[in-house]
This record gives sequence, structure tokens and C-alpha cells, in this order.
Amino acid sequence: MHVTLTAKRQVTFPASVLAELRVAPGDKLEIIRGADGFLIRPKRVDVSRLGSLRKTLGADAVAFDIETFRNQAYDAKLRD
Repeated sequence: MHVTLTAKRQVTFPASVLAELRVAPGDKLEIIRGADGFLIRPKRVDVSRLGSLRKTLGADAVAFDIETFRNQAYDAKLRD
């Protein structure tokens, strides 16, 4: 599989690759240098590190469902 680098240093990944990575517009990809080349993987939030924030939330705070949020339609005008 090949991708092409544009003059603006951008690449477009095939939809099948993005679907398998479970990434959507706005998600971050992590590039890791290895002995055999580079590894590209989704940058995920480590939810175990969020536990210390619980004490800053009010008692009436409801749980945030990240999957529901990620699946909502977004307004492209709000990007960057």
C-alpha cells in the first residue's frame, strides 16, 4: 500500500486503513521511530490517568461518553 506526499507535506490514507485504526477527522496519530522504520498508530487518551481529576468535578457531574461524542456529526467550520 502506498500514499503520496503533497507539496504541503500532507498524506491521504485509504479509508480502509482509517477505519481499521478507528480514527476520525481531528484524531491524532502517533509516529514512533523503530529499528525497522516508523510505526503509525492512533494517539489514545489513557483514561487511567484521568482518575485524579474526579475530585475537581462536582457531585452532580455525569460521566462523559467519548464514543458517543466521537460518533456525533461535527460542523467543519469549527475545526482549527
